[in-house]
Amino acid sequence: MPGTQFDYVTYVAAPTRKVWEALIKAESTRKYWGHENVSDWKRGSAWEHRDAGNGMLRLTGKVVEFEPPRRMVLTWADPAQAGDHAAHSRVAIELEPIEDMTRLSVRHDRLVPGSEMQRGIEEGWPRVLSSLKSYLETGKPLPTWAKAAR
Repeated sequence: MPGTQFDYVTYVAAPTRKVWEALIKAESTRKYWGHENVSDWKRGSAWEHRDAGNGMLRLTGKVVEFEPPRRMVLTWADPAQAGDHAAHSRVAIELEPIEDMTRLSVRHDRLVPGSEMQRGIEEGWPRVLSSLKSYLETGKPLPTWAKAAR
């Protein structure tokens, strides 16, 4: 399914290895994302995205590529669609060292146009990556999931 894609790039004032570890270690993702990314991080293995507060499974998928500390590709699905591989989107994360910082690129593709997943991705990735950047640069994540005052 061609679907659509979402691309996001940011620069983090941190070494590539530190950014990489913050993406895959549950104790780090819990701090800036409010969720834990859980896997043994081997190609073909399952990965889970669990709520840090109650352990509820929020997303699931498979590790397609894993090349530390430069690139990973994961399939991405609502747990209710875990068995329907045609319903999985895909996220590719690439890290590139540039002097004393890291260029962090995310491409989330195979999204169904107009879907709830696409809307969540387009709002979620900028929030998560901004919180990750703040966490690594200042030690304080952003309150990314607090409701904005309107």
